[in-house]
Amino acid sequence: MNETLLIILPLLLGWLLDFFFGDPSRLPHPVVWFGKMISWGEHRLNTGSHRMAKGAVLAIALILMVFFLVWGLKRLIPNVILWLVVDTVIIFYCLAGTTLIREVREVFLALDRSLDEGRRQVARIVGRDTSQLTAQEVRTAALETLAENLSDGVIAPLFWLALLGTPGMLAYKMVNTLDSMIGYRTERYKDFGCWAAHIDDVANFIPARLTALLMVIASGKWSLLKFVWQNGRKHASPNSGYPEAALAGILNCRFGGPHIYFGELFDKPYIGENDRELTTRDMHTAVRINRFAELLMLALVLLSSALL
Repeated sequence: MNETLLIILPLLLGWLLDFFFGDPSRLPHPVVWFGKMISWGEHRLNTGSHRMAKGAVLAIALILMVFFLVWGLKRLIPNVILWLVVDTVIIFYCLAGTTLIREVREVFLALDRSLDEGRRQVARIVGRDTSQLTAQEVRTAALETLAENLSDGVIAPLFWLALLGTPGMLAYKMVNTLDSMIGYRTERYKDFGCWAAHIDDVANFIPARLTALLMVIASGKWSLLKFVWQNGRKHASPNSGYPEAALAGILNCRFGGPHIYFGELFDKPYIGENDRELTTRDMHTAVRINRFAELLMLALVLLSSALL
């Protein structure tokens, strides 16, 4: 089988599986296993002294383990068709575009029924305390997550796939899972999760900015590039602010503000100035932008694979 086809075909098949089915909730998912490994290590190592060093060892060891396990597995597979199947499954598992969109739509549908339902639904996709959120804050949280996770769940995995193949793609998912579990500046995690957070910052530096660029291209509003550059840097994260700024500019709304994580208040800077009421129509616009940006990234990766 043609070598280029061995790269392109799994990507197309994996993306199509994600597009039509989303995360396979009834099947075992690598991220669930990653979470169990991280939790196991955190409970045993995040005690006593030298927590930062122990957190660094855990993060680096888990990332390298995933990379070399996939790298080694691929070299043990003698059959080209089986290799293609394994790559397709890995790509399918690493992409989260459809599931993310479904979850955000469900937040808006739940909010139409009641505020309490909206709060419970948005709690599935955000780390903040949602029990006291207003309807506007629930919608804002959902759309912020849609923008941020376009980078984490779609663009960044595809970026690392293009750079390091499926071993790099799955290793990136471990990086992202580490950050989502222990990469917080709370009393419990500020030392132990420090390295996990910084590794995630490095891994997402280019993808986050690429995500914002693709969103602007998808919107056709090139003038927003200046807005994204000015507002993306306001976020506490060196990366999350850029896709959020892109969506805030496209929707002409305001993101950010105070949030509660693990019982602690974090006052995030505002991104954008128009504190208008968000609507279901805004959600549909955001979903359309996400899908278009995703297709642009898919085309870029396919083109680079064919050329290189």
